[in-house]
Amino acid sequence: MKHLDKQISYWEHKLKSQVKIPAEYCGSLASSIQNEIGSLTQNEINSLIDYNPVDLKSRIEELQAFQSMMDTFNQMKPRPEIVRTQVITQNYICFVYLKDTLFELLKKTMPSDSLTNKCCKFLLNNPVRAFRNSIAHGNWKYKSDFSGLEFWAHKGVPNQEPMYKWEVHQDDLSFWQALSRMIAYVTYLTINKIK
Repeated sequence: MKHLDKQISYWEHKLKSQVKIPAEYCGSLASSIQNEIGSLTQNEINSLIDYNPVDLKSRIEELQAFQSMMDTFNQMKPRPEIVRTQVITQNYICFVYLKDTLFELLKKTMPSDSLTNKCCKFLLNNPVRAFRNSIAHGNWKYKSDFSGLEFWAHKGVPNQEPMYKWEVHQDDLSFWQALSRMIAYVTYLTINKIK
């Protein structure tokens, strides 16, 4: 987990200001979440596993294949079609694929004051929630200067209010993606080791 601790600690300022992670956990967030997942009862672990129709091994393989694709593309000379493929795939994996199958389950399972729960709440609430919906429904585009994305989504319940235009700068989007991937890797690898 030390590698993931180091990766996510790069975002310490955003972890403290946006996710409300106490400063003393920002340098060891992945390890702390691993400990929280590891302290779940066997029934809670079984619940997380049994809720999903896709087995844990397949989920881990999917994340590893995604990471391998990103590593391969990052070694290539940047080309617009490659970068756009990365953007679409990364946003789908980080926000659509993991929402119901992981973040919602963890939010229900973990104590409300846990670091894991705080991270999941952040990933399930606006503006990340609105971004996820825009990705799922195709309501997004690149900003004209390619410094981020513009997207349209409802702030609350769809069809009860108009869609709003949102923007996310690349730095914030990179943070959201890093947090999402870290939660997924820590959770799936920890559960796989326990079960």
